[in-house]
Amino acid sequence: MFIRLVADSFTRRPRRKLLTTAALALGMAVATAALSVSLDVGDRLAREFRSLGANLLVTPQADSLPLEIGGVDYSPVNSGAYLPEADLGKLKTIFWRNNIVGFSPVLGVRVEVENPSRQTLADPQVHQIMLIGTWSSHSLALPDGTNLVTGIEKTNPWWHVEGRLFKEGFTNGAMEAMVGERFALRAGIHIGDTLGVIPVSTSTSVLPMPVTIVGVLSTGGPEDDSIVSSIGLAQDLSEKPGQYRSAYVSALTKPEDDFGRRDPKTMKPDELERWSCSPYVSSIAYSIQQVLPGSDVRVIRRVAEGEGAILTKVRALLWLVTFAALLAAALAVGASSAASVIERRTEIGLMKALGASSGTVGFLLAAEQLLLAFVGGGIGYSLGIFLARVVGEKIFGAAPEPSFLVLLVILCLAAGVTLLGSAIPLRRASRYEPAPILRGE
Repeated sequence: MFIRLVADSFTRRPRRKLLTTAALALGMAVATAALSVSLDVGDRLAREFRSLGANLLVTPQADSLPLEIGGVDYSPVNSGAYLPEADLGKLKTIFWRNNIVGFSPVLGVRVEVENPSRQTLADPQVHQIMLIGTWSSHSLALPDGTNLVTGIEKTNPWWHVEGRLFKEGFTNGAMEAMVGERFALRAGIHIGDTLGVIPVSTSTSVLPMPVTIVGVLSTGGPEDDSIVSSIGLAQDLSEKPGQYRSAYVSALTKPEDDFGRRDPKTMKPDELERWSCSPYVSSIAYSIQQVLPGSDVRVIRRVAEGEGAILTKVRALLWLVTFAALLAAALAVGASSAASVIERRTEIGLMKALGASSGTVGFLLAAEQLLLAFVGGGIGYSLGIFLARVVGEKIFGAAPEPSFLVLLVILCLAAGVTLLGSAIPLRRASRYEPAPILRGE
């Protein structure tokens, strides 16, 4: 009998039921899209933010005096401390090793550069500049037996190179390098030129090391006045085999909250474990420092805090849109429910006159609304997945995957929104007195 009454209500008032279902479906579609994108946006944006460059800097512990003002690092850099290049593979052994996108060591050496193609007696074309040695696309053997290809392609993807990145090792009897655009313009260097490079600090007469220019580099930084080549070349010229001065690390992180900014030295054991098991940029830096003896790992705050601020605002916007959609759906359901109760006053009065209690009447009306909620929630979920795919592909280049968890959440939200919107009309219906209604009052 109960099911028959519910079904009869749908057949006699299909238009109002369709309007309620449509309002719920639209609200749940927006909520589904926002939730799907919100659950996926953290990883998507974190990967997009890697185009901003590395967010961690590894330097020798004995090489720096911590001095940070306003998020900007003013630490002085000395010239006597180095770290072993062979230890860099340990970065992929930390707890958050899958969050380490890439890393590249850096070693700088002051050199004299000769350009034989433009050299004359009046103008010997000898310049003193910095040669920066690093990895371009380096294959590194990891402790677990696998190989990882990393380098400035991963840590400095925003570098603009006219030509191509250098290759490590000798090619046709010369090392390959990139030249900064300001130095190239000043010295008249072009792609394809072969330069002679001699370390400034050498005390003996040595032959220039031939270096072939394969690209012109533009970064907006000191690299524009330098030559960038293999770290092996920099190690040979500086007589520091197998060593580096600093390393840039690019890691996927989550925005830091008040807990994430706490000093781990002041934490209790359970707090330290919870902090270490969260991918804060500071906790990843702490883990890296544990596996690289004698290192000091600092957060590049301008990058890390910029990522966190943008990600927090995007998520806040998505939650605000979700709340607005749910509120609109609740108001639409409430208006429809109120109109339905008014239309069915006579029916409700007759049921009470025949012996139905207020609880039975309220339960019947609530069951009708919940059935609408599940139908509208299911339709809204399907529409929302389509909307999420469109938003994901247009903004992030990849659509979020459908989630059974999101479906359960949407159905629960649809039920909650429906009951919340119908609460006042249903309460009023349960308090109707049959006698005045049947008398037409």
